[in-house]
Amino acid sequence: MKRIHGALLWPLLCFAALVHAHEVRPGYLEFTEGSDGDVRIVWRQPIAGIYALPLVPEISTGWLRGEPYSSSRTETTYVREWHVPAPHADLDGATVEVQGLERSITDVLLRVEYANGTEFTQVLNPATPRLRLPRAAMPELPIRQYLALGFTHIWGGIDHLLYIVGLVLLVRDTRTLVKTITGFTIAHSMSLAAAVLGLVHVPSAPVEATIALSIVYVAAEAAHAGQGRTHLARRAPWVIAFGFGLLHGLGFAGALSEVGLPAHDIPMALLLFNIGIEIGQLTFVALLLLAAKTLRRIVPMWANRMSGAPPYVIGSLASFWLIERVQVIF
Repeated sequence: MKRIHGALLWPLLCFAALVHAHEVRPGYLEFTEGSDGDVRIVWRQPIAGIYALPLVPEISTGWLRGEPYSSSRTETTYVREWHVPAPHADLDGATVEVQGLERSITDVLLRVEYANGTEFTQVLNPATPRLRLPRAAMPELPIRQYLALGFTHIWGGIDHLLYIVGLVLLVRDTRTLVKTITGFTIAHSMSLAAAVLGLVHVPSAPVEATIALSIVYVAAEAAHAGQGRTHLARRAPWVIAFGFGLLHGLGFAGALSEVGLPAHDIPMALLLFNIGIEIGQLTFVALLLLAAKTLRRIVPMWANRMSGAPPYVIGSLASFWLIERVQVIF
């Protein structure tokens, strides 16, 4: 398999210059109707350092216009809660909207639990930032919603995508690339499950810094390979991919566990979210290889001249992220 040249990276890097690597974490909006008729509302908004996406949840009943009775924040999430005592307007048929979502590149997972125990789950996105709540009915498995959440997360995670680009640059034959991507998949699936199920807990800031370091490393190895120098990452890239995949899985977990999904939804959400990530990841690799093949046919001379640039561009951008994230730690 021939190497990918620099032309493929410019659209990706231009996008990365405008968006922080994890400002696309999904939001979470939950309405829980108790047996006594009271409604508890939870809004979890993604943040990146001191920056928060300009998202404002609304419901046609007006419940979210008052001051929340509880506010808190973590490293990646701003949490607000409201309590609506009975009697109140009907939850059935109310219109829910996340203002500002149409101007973002993220999603919001909406979950409604009715008094009779049935549930409704839907993903709001920039194309559909509002919907009318249905009447309480028997719950259906929200397969499509959780798959979409995983798919959009990997496509919005520029650092994860650049790591995959680095692996593709490092590995020259298709068979080894399949083994390498498989090792990465197995590893991040394991650590994602462990983190979401509460078996391990690592602060997000060191994880994000190490993810940036992993991109610097794979970019350096790709540059060395282009100069004819062979190291472990070239001889057995699946080993390196597995090791760093464990770290990337902890990063993926932040998009699911930090959102605060209900405990009884976590096993199914974990499976479907991870499948969505893999679909997005494989789609990205396929498009990357297709674009490289097409450009080599259209502009072969330019492609050959630029073939050595991608590792240095990737490494430079990842180094900037590394410095930025290490500053957050200290």
